Amino acid sequence: MKTQPFLLHALSPIHAGTGHAVDVIDLPIARQRATGIPFVPGPSIKGVLRESHRTTDGGNTWRAVFGPDTANASDHAGALVIGDALLLALPVRSFKGTFAWVTSPLLLELAQRDLGGSLEIPTIAGTGARVASGSACMYGAVLLLEDLDLAATVDPLTTDWATWLGARLYPDKNLVEKRLAIVDDETMTFLWETRTQLDARVSIDATGTVKDGALWLEESLPAESVLIGLAGAEPSRFDQVKMKDTEILAYAVQARSLQVGGKASVGRGRCRLIPAPAANRMNSPTSPPPPRSGARPEARRG
Repeated sequence: MKTQPFLLHALSPIHAGTGHAVDVIDLPIARQRATGIPFVPGPSIKGVLRESHRTTDGGNTWRAVFGPDTANASDHAGALVIGDALLLALPVRSFKGTFAWVTSPLLLELAQRDLGGSLEIPTIAGTGARVASGSACMYGAVLLLEDLDLAATVDPLTTDWATWLGARLYPDKNLVEKRLAIVDDETMTFLWETRTQLDARVSIDATGTVKDGALWLEESLPAESVLIGLAGAEPSRFDQVKMKDTEILAYAVQARSLQVGGKASVGRGRCRLIPAPAANRMNSPTSPPPPRSGARPEARRG
C-alpha cells in the first residue's frame, strides 16, 4: 500500500464531536482514548472528500477511488484509506506576538512516524520551551502563553521545523517561523485540555426567546489548529476505471478547501487539506544549540 501524509489546517473552529457528554462540556470534541490527544476521525475526512469529488467529477473516477454508491456497495471496495488526523500544533494566545503555534516532542514524534524525513526533534529537560530564530513571541528569555511563563531558548531544530511547517501553511509569509514554539509534553497536555474553544449556545423557540434549560457548552479546536493524517491507497478494483495506487493518492490527496465536522451552518469546520512531504531541512537559518532548562512554568498572578 502506498501512503501520503497530509495536513489539515483549520480556517475556522472545527467541531468534530462525540455527541452529548455528562460533563461540564455538553458537546466535547473527539479525543484519543489512551492519550487524550484531539483528532478528527478519518471516516469524517473521507466522507467529505468523497462528496467533494463526487460533485465535481463527471465520470466514474470517484467510484474507483472511494467505492460505489450505497445501493451498490457489494460491487467492489474503494481503493482509498484515510486515517485519523491527529493534533500537530495548537494556536495559543501569547502576550507577545498575538499567538503561538504550540507543539511538543511527543506530537512531533507521532507526526514524524508518518512523515519520515531527517528533521531532529528537540529534547526538553524538565519544563520549558524552544522557539525558532526570530520568534515574535519571546519577551526577553520567556514565552508568555496566557497564564504560563515558560523559560524559552532559541533552538536551531525548532527553526528547522518552523521553516518546514511554514512552507506548507503560509509559504513566503514568515508567519509560522515567527510563532512556532515547542514545549514539554506535560505542558502540551495541559494546553490541549484547557485551551480549546468553548462556545455557549442556546435554542430559540417559536416566540423568539430562549427555551427553558436550552443552554449548552460546545467545544471546538480553534481556528489555525494544525492536524496531521495519513492516506493510503491500493490499485483500483473498479473494472471500468483502472488506476494505480499512486494515481489514487494524486487524485484524492491534493490541496483543496473542505468543511469537516459538525455545525457547518454556523461556520464551523472550514479547513484546508494540504499534502505533506517528508520533514527534511529546508536551508533554514540556524543558531547555536540551546542550553538545557529545568525551570518550571509559573502561572502569572493578577
